[in-house]
Amino acid sequence: MKTLKNHTILYDAECPMCSLYTRGLAQAGLLDKNGRASYQEISAGIYATVDMQRAVNEIALVNTETGEVTYGIRSLFKVLANAMPVLGALFHFGPFVWVMSKIYAFISFNRRVIVPPTGEAKYMVQPSFKLHYRLFYLFVTWLVTAYILSRYTLHLKGILVPGPWYREYFVCGGQILFQGIVAGFYANEKRWTYLGNMMTISLAGALLLLPVMWCGKLAGASPLYFAVGFMGVAFLMFLEHIRRMKILELGWLMTVSWIVYRLALLFIIT
Repeated sequence: MKTLKNHTILYDAECPMCSLYTRGLAQAGLLDKNGRASYQEISAGIYATVDMQRAVNEIALVNTETGEVTYGIRSLFKVLANAMPVLGALFHFGPFVWVMSKIYAFISFNRRVIVPPTGEAKYMVQPSFKLHYRLFYLFVTWLVTAYILSRYTLHLKGILVPGPWYREYFVCGGQILFQGIVAGFYANEKRWTYLGNMMTISLAGALLLLPVMWCGKLAGASPLYFAVGFMGVAFLMFLEHIRRMKILELGWLMTVSWIVYRLALLFIIT
């Protein structure tokens, strides 16, 4: 594949996900070996042509010869179109670019609750917060998590009392509301950050249940197998919740309320 020369892509060094995929572009030869740099460390000369707040929100690609800058999904499409000219028309097709730009924004504005920074955010310019993207993230993760759980609980007959098809949707939605209220009283300024992290944990747990469910179905496993698998995943979620609360500096209260809600619901439906 062809390398895009004389371009530098600016990534967020405080975002593990951004660092990973830009490194992948460079290692794959789509960019020069020195074709990536964190915007926290770029030279003053590049600052003159880059809208730094926009670059923080949407990854920037700088033409080092002309100073031209592209942002967001168009930056990635420029790299891909250069590497795969046969797909160039697709990467310039208006409706496709528009749809992908929305998907990109959805991920970008939620990236720090999907994979949180491992250290304290120190850069003077931080990603903007877009409430509608966070609400949509909560909605999508709620929908996917509840659907998977509703399928998984079908295999817990004899252990879990059967319920209506919508039960898991109410359980997952109720947790968002409950934890949102607790966070509102305890640390209101971090409420949306917390809820985003919490639903990332819920989604990850639901996705981990999929191989457990598929293997159990293939082996004709008993409900006990599915119950043990569920408890194992719940324990991993518990550990991840603790880890993220340390990163967010929220202490133990949010983890305790998270467990209390789950235990209370388990008591009610069993």
